[in-house]
Amino acid sequence: MGNPCAVIGVGQTAYKTKRLDVSVAGLVREAARHALDDAGLTWKDIDAVVIGKAPDLFEGMVMPEAYLADALGAHGKPIMRVHTAGSVGGSTAIVAASLIQAGVHDRVLTVAWEKQSESNATWALTVNTPFSTSLVVGAGGYFAPHIRAYMRRSGAPDHIGTLVAVKDRLNALKNPHAHLKIPGISREMVESTPMLWEPIRYLETCPSSDGACAMVLASDDAAKAAPNPPAWVHGTAMRSEPIFFAGRDTVNPQGGKDCAADVYRQAGITDPRREIDVAEVYVPFSWYEPMWLENLGFCGEGEGWKLTESGATALDGDIPWNASGGVLSSNPIGASGMIRFAEAALQVRGMAGDYQVDGARRALGHAYGGGAQFFAMWIVGSDKP
Repeated sequence: MGNPCAVIGVGQTAYKTKRLDVSVAGLVREAARHALDDAGLTWKDIDAVVIGKAPDLFEGMVMPEAYLADALGAHGKPIMRVHTAGSVGGSTAIVAASLIQAGVHDRVLTVAWEKQSESNATWALTVNTPFSTSLVVGAGGYFAPHIRAYMRRSGAPDHIGTLVAVKDRLNALKNPHAHLKIPGISREMVESTPMLWEPIRYLETCPSSDGACAMVLASDDAAKAAPNPPAWVHGTAMRSEPIFFAGRDTVNPQGGKDCAADVYRQAGITDPRREIDVAEVYVPFSWYEPMWLENLGFCGEGEGWKLTESGATALDGDIPWNASGGVLSSNPIGASGMIRFAEAALQVRGMAGDYQVDGARRALGHAYGGGAQFFAMWIVGSDKP
């Protein structure tokens, strides 16, 4: 792990369908300013900037780090860009943390964003190069067969996805940053919405959001001067695997299992359900909660849907998942993974507001991307490791 690393500042924009009032530069600067204010710092105090962005094809913006250097106060400072598809927000935070852990810098600003109102992510994810068009039509079309395979394999009843959709949307009503806030959300409401990609209904999928998330990461010495409690990084891990190979298990990917095992080892966790107080997990389609419960070792194979049905992952359950409302409630794709990491940090800092989990001392942040082939995770805690 190297030197201790702490999250001392978190900043988020409001997540909306369209942020017509700001450019991309204005969007990322807004989140960064909030993070700096939380950390009690100015632009001059930052040593380096690490930014994350989903595929360039989304907004058609190549080398965004060059365009955004001025907006992020990086004139004359190191700035770099990270890209690992949908997991990029998590990967970006891990790269930034590594600069602290390696002793290269004392204070690093890390930012991730998406402005989906200026892109068409569904079709950007659909085109097969060079000249033909895929028929899966975006991420939902790709992942729906994996969900159907999980249902057959586990024997999960049809309503489990609906339960997750309602739970996360109820949590979102407590989150001032959340994009989708649906008063009166219920199973009946979700089940009455159109089927997009069987078995995924309209309200069982994530929205298209504009938004940005930022964090300030600091060394041990720098964290001592922070005005608010830090979240200490107890472990970080990234894993990837090819999208296609013989015998690949897309329902329970080996890359995800290996990534979780690594981050738990670093944090000294042997029983994640008992030893992690709250988890922010990348669930863009509601059925991925029970699938990732199994992949991340919170239960055995075929048991994830039973945990969801029992209420264990609810805000008042024994292992709350996505207390913030999760990706189902806010999805600026490039930032969605970093939001999970940042929300985990807010929980152990005791700064999650109305959706704070009482007594949260260790939290998991999780992101995945591509064809469920890129994974990034960290464990943060209120105590210094």
